[in-house]
Amino acid sequence: MTSVAGSEKTEVVYGTSNVLNTEIQFFSNANLKVDTCMDYTRPSLALGIESIRKSFLDAKGRDVKLRYITEITTENISYCKELMKIADVRHLDGIKGNFMVSEKEYLAPAASNNTSNITSQIIYSNLHEIVEHQQYMFETLWSKAIPAEQRIREIEEGVHPVSTRILEDQDLIIDEIRRLNYDSTRLSVCSGFGGMQMSYRHFFDSYLYLVDKQRKGEGEGMRWAIHIDKENLDLVKVFLKAGIEVRHIRSMPPMNFGNSERALAATIGKQEGGKVSQSFLFSTEPLYIDHFSSLFEEVWKDGTDANERIALIEEGADLADIEIIQNPRKGIERAWSYVEKSKYQVLSIFATPNAFRRQIDMGLLQLLKETTEQRHVQVRILIPGDKQIKDTIDQAAKVCPLVDFRVAEENMQTRINIILIDKKDCMIIESRDDTKDSSYHAAGLITYSNSKSIISSYASIFESLWKQNELYEQLKFHDKMQIEFINIAAHELRTPIQPILSLTELLRTQIKDVKQQEILDITIRNAKRLQHLSYDILDATKIEGRSLELNKEEFNLNEVVINTITDLTSGRDFLKHEKIKLIYNPRQDILIKADKGRISQVISNLLSNAIDFTAEGTILVSIEKDKINNNNETIIVSVKDPGQGIALSILPRLFTKFTSKSYKGTGLGLFISKGIIEAHGGKIWGENNSDGMGAKFSFSLPAS
Repeated sequence: MTSVAGSEKTEVVYGTSNVLNTEIQFFSNANLKVDTCMDYTRPSLALGIESIRKSFLDAKGRDVKLRYITEITTENISYCKELMKIADVRHLDGIKGNFMVSEKEYLAPAASNNTSNITSQIIYSNLHEIVEHQQYMFETLWSKAIPAEQRIREIEEGVHPVSTRILEDQDLIIDEIRRLNYDSTRLSVCSGFGGMQMSYRHFFDSYLYLVDKQRKGEGEGMRWAIHIDKENLDLVKVFLKAGIEVRHIRSMPPMNFGNSERALAATIGKQEGGKVSQSFLFSTEPLYIDHFSSLFEEVWKDGTDANERIALIEEGADLADIEIIQNPRKGIERAWSYVEKSKYQVLSIFATPNAFRRQIDMGLLQLLKETTEQRHVQVRILIPGDKQIKDTIDQAAKVCPLVDFRVAEENMQTRINIILIDKKDCMIIESRDDTKDSSYHAAGLITYSNSKSIISSYASIFESLWKQNELYEQLKFHDKMQIEFINIAAHELRTPIQPILSLTELLRTQIKDVKQQEILDITIRNAKRLQHLSYDILDATKIEGRSLELNKEEFNLNEVVINTITDLTSGRDFLKHEKIKLIYNPRQDILIKADKGRISQVISNLLSNAIDFTAEGTILVSIEKDKINNNNETIIVSVKDPGQGIALSILPRLFTKFTSKSYKGTGLGLFISKGIIEAHGGKIWGENNSDGMGAKFSFSLPAS
């Protein structure tokens, strides 16, 4: 199939030899770059097929920029190491779909699970719109990927990266859960019948693998907590027969989750008919893992042995202590009645700030005032934050001062409101539409339970969130105190530096003895370093506190670059760099509207770094214009040096505080430069030169 428009075309090429020739020609046609995105099976082909390997090497020899994204695994790690000698390689978990894109062409080989053979079909296009779209797609994936060195180190050192993410692609969800199961030595799952059906359909072989590891003494096996009834009885028996421990729980938590020693997978989506939920949360955060482990243990402890439950069902007995309330008005009124009858404790988590405000409009504060003042009940309420929440809580505290309100982070907003009364009654209110003015219209299904396991689980969640919020507030306070202290110290440090400099420089003009002049030169030089340090500390605290002020004016950027270079090269410190040259060929006047002093500071920082890390050679400064959004232009300033380059270990955190591989300086320069440029609406970045010698730092600014 071919689509042709002028010299542009899109076609499908068939046959392995034709596919191979197309790929070789693709590399040959590239003049600037070749970006490749392949699944974990492809690196062996890139190096195992000599003609493809030669195409990579030929392109590299022509200074074509080569970038390669793949999933680095224990199986392909050796190929990826070889590939890193040719291209810039990054790792992305679970990457699927293979394509290559250059500055003018696009290739998409058909997926194949056979790592020993090349595919027999490939899509080719040089249609501008397709190429541009795939370039954008690659850049998006590249920004999400991590350096290959980091992933290889994780594999070789057995380090498991800490991350929390949500997957919404069914195939990716299945692949990720299977991978987690096979990597585990123990697994605890809490799910409804739909979750068990889904797991039996997609993951049962991995569960058998876990049980087998337990029999060999290599793991702790698998446990499953589920509400057992007539509907799921047969499937539960299958799990029991396979060697999986199963317990019956009376009331299910509001989510399905699986927890191993290394990772968590959870969903609040329904899994009816064994279908995979539309979204899953995956996390390797120890806090999440520990929390859900604790939650599972509470559920498991209160559970009943599956065989006992099965015997009761087969004898005709059944138990139920969960009630679904369809009518929101009745459910909310019932929740209020439990609060009115509470004896010693009420704990509540609101889904959103609006949910809390709607309850205030219904008279909640008066109810809480009577509850705390007349019956001396302890009431604690946790509410996600928004811009108006502080005013809302300040007003609420005036009405009922004995209620303990606490604001959680804004990302804590959920779809359920939870009320726990005296550790014996639990109401879960679904938030169906948060835009509604009335609680009755905003609420959906309401669930009541007096299950000890459910109540203890939610109480555990509440206490964890409450404590987490308390620690977060303490950290914010300590951080504020630290910034204030550093700010005061920097100001106090700066105050005596200026008279020391002035008096020392005056004294030097009056002394004729050369040795004494050299001593004073050392004093002046170190005082200036101390002065520069105090300025850096103040700038860093302003950037962190978002209080950096800009005095914008329109000026010629050429003049600032030339003046900065002149200041650096005319100083005494530059004279010791005899083998270094600074070259800048100014183009036509370039006008920008910015803080002239701050932009000069950034250029000076980049040039100083280039000088410090270059033993000999030429440092090039360049300015170019780049069109964006059709009409607007952006100015890009670059400083390229032939020095040591950027160490791979610090590349991911290059512009963070105190990042440096040198004993000189504080590691604040690039952090401050980033803050200044971003305050102007620009961007700053750094990369090693393609020839392996030195580095290039660039920043962009909007043109005037």
